[in-house]
Amino acid sequence: MDYKMVKEVHRRMKASTKILKGTMAVLCVLFLLAGIALDRGMMLLSFLMAGMYFLFEFYVVKDYEYVMEGDRFTVTVIHGKRRRKEVHGLDLKNLEAVAPHWHEAVAKYRIQGGAERLPKYDYTSYEPNVPYYTMVILENQKKIKLLLDLSEEMLHAMKQRNPQKVFMQDYEK
Repeated sequence: MDYKMVKEVHRRMKASTKILKGTMAVLCVLFLLAGIALDRGMMLLSFLMAGMYFLFEFYVVKDYEYVMEGDRFTVTVIHGKRRRKEVHGLDLKNLEAVAPHWHEAVAKYRIQGGAERLPKYDYTSYEPNVPYYTMVILENQKKIKLLLDLSEEMLHAMKQRNPQKVFMQDYEK
């Protein structure tokens, strides 16, 4: 049974990021006006601030793409809607658990109260109404923890292959 499932996730911008972007835009305009009115050297600061704004935009705007093809699961980060970088290529045969973040199957990996500390990678959308799942899996002989907004289709496919390791959202807390 070979299949390919793709899900794209757009990360919502945090409020602090929005404030920082607004502050950068306001400072850019203020430096430009000060450069026109007072000293031409201030215009250089305006151009530098504009350049920083666009670099900031490139590195902060992130989308994620999850691809599940057979027993292979990949996570790709898309910066600024242009540059793609595959950050994880995982074999689902090495899966330890997939469960909603509150489920007891992943409780021992939580930051507060968990017994086992793992490197954590957050690839969620930060949308408050979208449930996210915790995946614990081996990568290069080390356990890692991924936070993901998995689709129902992907979860069902994982559950078919690993029924004892995948826990669905329907077990509400």
